[in-house]
Order: sequence, then C-alpha cells, then structure tokens
Amino acid sequence: MILMIERLQTIETRYNELTEELMKPENISDIKKTMSLSKEQASLRDAYEAYQQYKKLTADIEAAKEMTKDKELGEFAKEELVTYQEQLDKLLSDIEILLLPKDPNDMKDVIVEIRGAAGGDEGNIFAGDLFDMYKKLAEKEGWKIEVLEEEKGEAGGYTLISFMVRGENVYSKLKYESGAHRVQRVPVTETQGRVHTSTATVLVMPEAEEIDYQLDMNEVRIDITRSSGCGGQGVNTTDSAVRLTHIPTGIVVYSQTERSQIKNKEKAIKILQTRLYDYYTQQEQEKLGAERRSKIGTGDRSEKIRTYNYPQNRVTDHRIGFTLNTLDRVMEGDLDKVIDALITEDQNRKLRGE
Repeated sequence: MILMIERLQTIETRYNELTEELMKPENISDIKKTMSLSKEQASLRDAYEAYQQYKKLTADIEAAKEMTKDKELGEFAKEELVTYQEQLDKLLSDIEILLLPKDPNDMKDVIVEIRGAAGGDEGNIFAGDLFDMYKKLAEKEGWKIEVLEEEKGEAGGYTLISFMVRGENVYSKLKYESGAHRVQRVPVTETQGRVHTSTATVLVMPEAEEIDYQLDMNEVRIDITRSSGCGGQGVNTTDSAVRLTHIPTGIVVYSQTERSQIKNKEKAIKILQTRLYDYYTQQEQEKLGAERRSKIGTGDRSEKIRTYNYPQNRVTDHRIGFTLNTLDRVMEGDLDKVIDALITEDQNRKLRGE
C-alpha cells in the first residue's frame, strides 16, 4: 500500500511538471516537443485523476469517522463511512490495474493488414468480411478508417487490404487481433452445401512516428509504376503508383490508392516506416523471449487466434477459451465483449506476475 501511494505521488509530481513544461513559450513553439510532452502527460492522466479521487475519499473517510462521535449525526456518518469505504476499496483495485506496466503503443493509431490465406476465394471473401467487421467497430468507436492498399479477390473480398485506423486508444483495443482468423461456413462458391474451413490473417501495427523510428531514405529504392486494378476512372492513365523497397530487410510497400504520385509516396513512406518499426520491435521482443511468450498471442500471423462458426452462430477466441453465441452481432462490429475479455485476461496475467 505504501509503495502504491509513493508511485501515485511520483506520478502526480511528474504530471504537474508536464503541465508547467507545456505552458513554456519555447515548448509551445516546438511542435515535436509539445507532442512528446502531451503524450507523456496523457499516459499519466488516469493514474493522476485516480490519485486525486483517492485523496478526496480518504479525507471524506476521516471526516466521517469524526462525525460518528456526534450524537445527532453519528448514525448517518456510519452509513456514509460504509459507502466511502466501499468506494475506496473499488478505487484501490482500479489503481492496482492502472499502475501495471503500460504498453507504450496503446494510445497510438494503427495500420491493419488483412490477407486472404487458406481456402482460396473463400479466404479472400472472409478477409473482406473481417474488413467490414472492423469498419463497423470503428464507426461505433468514433474512429476514422483510411484504406492504404488493396488487392481485390476475383470472387470478392481481398487478397490484401491495408488500412489506417485513427482515434482514441486504437492500439490498446485492436492489438489482440493479430493472427490467423478461421471461418467455418458454407462458401457462396460451394454447390453441395458443405461446410468449409478457410482462414484470413490479420496484422495490427502501431503507427510509427519519427520519435519511434527514423527511416533512412538512402536505404530505400523507389520505383514509380502505372497503377493497376480497380482504382476508378483513369487509374491506368498516369504513372502514379509508388513501390518502396527497404534494401536491408527486403520489405516492400506498394501504394496506388491516390491519383497523385506525391500522395502515394507519402502513404508508402508511412506504411514502410510502420512496418519497419513493427519488424524491429518484434526482433527485440524475440530476444527477450519470455516477455513475448507471456503476452496473449505473439502477434504471429500463423497463430490461430479465433474461429468464426457460422452454422452455430459461434465465435471462439482460442487464446483465452472465450466463446460467444452471437457471431451475427460480432460481424456487425459488436466486438466489445471479446476485446474486454482479452484485456481483462491480460491484466490478470500481469497482476499474477506472469
């Protein structure tokens, strides 16, 4: 308990220091510095506000204890004391979770890649269904989606779709989505009514910023090509598509969603920067080994994380053994129960020191 209060006091001190820093003229004129300070303060805000609530509750409890000695107000004060104590117990449980080590990426926007995998056309169609599911989730959460790259499947859906999701705490809610998503249903291409199993893979990457990863353009080969595929009228008439190849890692990014070569290049650079940040972050985590294994899922696209069973209207997350019989609602973007279950299990594992 003493250590908890000491940590809260340290957070309060730092939060107030950041408030002062953000008001200094030299920092106001420095956009990068302001962004960095604001992000640090935002990461402390919940714990800071919880500590203010803690101080108020403990003061109320002390005042109620004094009032219990009063003949007229004693009984009322005892009732108040019980209520305050219940509130304090709940608050301390919440603070324990707030003080768990935070993922520094939780507040970031993300780039999501979905690829049709096993199952041919049905895998691609399911990739499209997953994209629609995340779009509907984004609408519910008030997030904005921007398509960065797409390769449409011949029978529908996508062999690949990459998109940015911007909003509040996006990565904290979508980070558990990386992995192989399996669907069991009768495909639209099936003539005999048999249930097939297909998969699509999802990769969720926190958006990289300059302070996270500095891309050296000397290590990047830039190729300008003519756009291909369904991109709207006139898409093939100009050399506007941009392909970037990061020579040290071999990572390739292709952008053609804009008619402007400059805009496609800007998008491609942002995607490449994010992919490299994810690539090097994963390498570091692999070195740590135990830290990566302790997470709910490794983020590996080959890891089967969830099954969507249409005949039984069932969705099961295999990492935590969580099942819902409301697949129809989940596909409409109602993922709250799944995400909350994953977050709760992650917090419980950290509380247990796993």
